[in-house]
Formats: sequence, structure tokens, C-alpha cells
Amino acid sequence: MVNEKQPEKTEVRRGTILGVIIAGAIAALLNQTLLNVALPKLMNDFHINTTTAQWLITIYMLVNGVLIPTTAFLMEKFTTRQLFIASMSLFSVGTLVCGLAPAFSVMLIGRVIQAAGAGIVMPLMTNVIFNMFPREKRGSAMGIVGIAMVFAPAIGPTLSGWVVEHYSWRVLFFIVLPIALIVLIASTFLLRNVTETGNPKLDVWGVIFSTVGFGGLLYGFSTAGAKGWGSLEVILMLLIGCISLIVFVRRQLSIDHAMLEFRIFRTPAYTLAILISLMVNMTLYSGMILLPVYVQNILHFTPVQSGLLMLPGSILMGIMSPITGRLFDKFGARYLAITGLAITIVTTFGFTKLSLYTSYGYLITLYTVRMLGLSMLMMPVMTSGLNALPLRLNPHGTAMSNTVNAIGGALGTSLFVTIMTTKSAAHTVDIIRGSQIDPADQAQVGLATMQGMAMGTNDAFMIATLFAITALILALFLRNPRQREDEVREKKGAAQPS
Repeated sequence: MVNEKQPEKTEVRRGTILGVIIAGAIAALLNQTLLNVALPKLMNDFHINTTTAQWLITIYMLVNGVLIPTTAFLMEKFTTRQLFIASMSLFSVGTLVCGLAPAFSVMLIGRVIQAAGAGIVMPLMTNVIFNMFPREKRGSAMGIVGIAMVFAPAIGPTLSGWVVEHYSWRVLFFIVLPIALIVLIASTFLLRNVTETGNPKLDVWGVIFSTVGFGGLLYGFSTAGAKGWGSLEVILMLLIGCISLIVFVRRQLSIDHAMLEFRIFRTPAYTLAILISLMVNMTLYSGMILLPVYVQNILHFTPVQSGLLMLPGSILMGIMSPITGRLFDKFGARYLAITGLAITIVTTFGFTKLSLYTSYGYLITLYTVRMLGLSMLMMPVMTSGLNALPLRLNPHGTAMSNTVNAIGGALGTSLFVTIMTTKSAAHTVDIIRGSQIDPADQAQVGLATMQGMAMGTNDAFMIATLFAITALILALFLRNPRQREDEVREKKGAAQPS
């Protein structure tokens, strides 16, 4: 018989617990966004090329991706307090290793340790919200979380650009480390358990097949943009990943206590929300990946200017997050998602009209309005899907949602990079031939290359627009799920610290 630990009845305010976990999430997200701009400095210090340096980003994403499917088991096995303290301890140690790393290999190890800690924080935060707050207040709580999730990406690139311009890249890690340590110390005094735990058995073979499966897909997708979809390495990794995932899914459906419960896809509302989130996530990555390249390589703006271009949109998204949360609690996800996707479609299509002479004002306005649209649909759709599940399946729903989003992000990144690269090359050849440019005329060839890149970027944004249209069609079928009987306990406050 399973001996379950009940949530502690300690007199602790929900806001305190949520605040501690949000602070941890900010540290993890800030760390994730700081490094991109610093890669050139790291390349110089460690004497490595771009492909090698990119592993600092790739390895972080891979560890996150393979760890997330196990978080459902971890959240059932360990208390909120145990998991959070362990994750922040790992993250702090990894950050210190990165900041002091004397060689690239040591820094890579530090990134693995960081990712092992950070990968637990986000799913844990969502699970805590769903256990502490009743259905009619979850939107508002997720809206507050949305501010934190937007804050770090908003200031990260600009802060990183300024730091690496004036100081060593190591300072970036020593900005994050004090935040992580303060959160870790605070959690030991303030954090309490708000979830029910049991004694589930670890499915070792499930962990192995999950790690190989999701790791293979993430690695294949993340390297396809650079090495090409026809690369033997990419094909083999995707093939190994797919085969391992098929075995993993069949195993999870055949055992009594699944590590990751795939039966949640029998809930239509959850499955629909996952599909919409996948399309939206890929659409979001189009702007995050394509715009900085276009702005810096074609319009020749600095990295700091590139970061400032995205700042107003991120700030607006943060402002809208709690407002959207309250609207979700009152009206549900359907109308918010439809409105948000309509805005996203129009603005994403606006990015298919880029040229060598597009103004900074046009880009910043379009990107800001686009983020307004995305702010109205990302959190409501995800919360709607999780609301459709019984509370006992929420850890599995959260883990599955984060896993699918990680795969969608990797797939979207490689897909848009591939489209932009291949189409840019094709357009450049057509321009040179059509204009009868002399290959020896470097100035004209360079101009043709820039025009080709702009047109390739437009093509990639057109595909992103099609993803958004697909999401809009799916959003028409969203419904507000009825309250489940198993949440009566939550209504009575049994799982809530008072």
C-alpha cells in the first residue's frame, strides 16, 4: 500500500511560496537568455569555432529536454520543498562552475549541471499553481508567473550586450549566482510542501528510452539547421529518436504506473491545447531566430540595438500577462486565443514584406503588436488544456506540455533557419542571373546576397504565418472544460497552505 504524504498545513501564504518559486524561475530564464550575445567573446577566450561554441546552448536544451519527461515521476516522489531546493542547489553549483571555468570542457560540464537544476523549476512551478489555486483563480496566478517569464528574456539580451562590451563574460554568471543563492536560502525557510506525494516506482527502461528518444529528436532538430536535413548524422539521430520514442510510448501504455502518462491525450481538450501550443511555439521562434539575424546582418544594427528592438514587445507582454490571466478566469481561453491568433497572423504576415530598406520603426511596431497577440493566447491555451485534466494527472500534463514545447522550439528553430538559408541562396542566384551581375563585381554580388537574404527571411515568415493560421483553425474548437469532481478537495482548501 502506498503511503502518501499530505501537503503540510503550515500557516504560510500562497503568495510567499509562489514568489520564491518565481524568483528561481527568473534566475533560470535570465541565465538562458544571457549567453547568446556572449558567444563571440567565449569563442575568442577558449579559441573555439562557432559550431563548438553553440554546444553551450545545445547541451543546455538537450539536458532540459531529456529531464522534463521525468519531472512527473519526481513531483510524485518528492515534496515541493525537496525538489525546489535540490534544483536550485544544482543550478547554483553549475553557475559557479561556468563562471570559474578555466577551459571550454569545464564550462560545458557546468552547463549540464545548470540545466539539470533549471529543467525541474518550470514544471514544478506550474504544478504548484494548480495545487494551490482553485480553477477560477489559476488564470490570474499564471498571469503573475507570465510577468516573470517575460522579464528575463526582456532584459537578458540587452544586459548581456552591455556587460560583454564593458566587462568579462564571466560577470554574466556572477550576476545570476547571487540571485540563485538568495532564492536557495529563502526556500529553506519559506517553502512548504503543497502537493501530495507517494512512492512510485522508477521505470528505469522508460528513463533510458525517453532519454534516447527525446534526446535524439532534440539533437537532430537542433543540428539540422546548420548541417542540413540530408546530413547522415541528422537522419540517424532523428531515426534513433523516433524508434526509441515508439518503444517508450508502447511501454508507458502497457505498465500500471507510467513515468509519463500518454493516456492524457484521450482528453480531447488537452490534446487540442497541446497542438495549438506547438503551432504557436514554432511561430514564436520564427521571430526570435529570424529577426536578430535580419537586423544585424542585413540592416547592420548592433547587438544592443537588436535587443532594444524586442524590448518594448517583451515589456508589453509582461504588462498584458496578469490582465490576460484575469480575462481567462472570467471568459475562458477560446475568445482570447482567437483574438490573439488573429493579431499574430496579421503581424507575422507583415514580416514577409522585409527589404534592405525596412525602417527600424516598422520593425519595432510590428514586433510589439505581435507580442501583444502572443500574450493573449500562450498562457490561456496551456492553462485551458491543464484544467481539462484531473488534478492527479497534472504533473504528467505539465511534463508533456513542456516536452512538446521543447521539441517544437528545436524543430521551429532548425526549420526556419533551413528555409531562410536555402531560400536565400536560391534567391541570390536568381538575382545575379536575372540582373546579369558580373561575379567579379563584389559590390553588386554583396548587394544581391543581402537582397536574397531578405527574401529568404520573408519566405520563412510566410511559413510561420501558415503555422499561426493552422493554430487559429484549431482554436475555433476550444471549449471551457467543466469542473471535475476531483477538484472539490481543492475548492475546500485541503491542498492549500493558508
